[in-house]
Amino acid sequence: MATRAAAAATLTAATSSLLRRSTSLRPQGLRVPHRVPPQRFVRHIASSSNEEAAARAAAATADAGGPTIFDKIIAKEIPSSIVYEDENVLAFRDINPQAPVHVLVIPKARDGLTGLDKAEPRHTEILGRLLYAAKVVAEKEGVASGYRVVINNGAEGCQSVYHLHLHVLGGRQMKWPPG
Repeated sequence: MATRAAAAATLTAATSSLLRRSTSLRPQGLRVPHRVPPQRFVRHIASSSNEEAAARAAAATADAGGPTIFDKIIAKEIPSSIVYEDENVLAFRDINPQAPVHVLVIPKARDGLTGLDKAEPRHTEILGRLLYAAKVVAEKEGVASGYRVVINNGAEGCQSVYHLHLHVLGGRQMKWPPG
């Protein structure tokens, strides 16, 4: 914990120093857009580190073959807010939404498809069904005019559940670049 606090303090000091230097270098009368306070930036990095650690931990057990949380949601062992369902696909609201609309779209049968990198020619049909379901979800959620579909793959892609899933995000202006 002390190491994290020291790193946060160093980062805060470095960020403050950069902000001071950038204001002293700008021409007189030129306004610089409001910047995020350094404390918020540090909290975001700490949050990202937690997500990265969770992704690395999940990757370590990805090939264990045991049921994932998504398998338990499909089996109705864990309650979820279902948005769309057909014989092959289930879509439900994310419990930690990153946008006003954040729905996960998953295949009901994992069939070795733990991540996009595991896709084989036999998965072509379900991959198409997942994308079509994402479109249907966007329409149902009222964001068909603008939304983002994301697939995290592997630990470096911050994948935390090894059951292929798409994130449908919308309801606000999406930014670019995303990461």
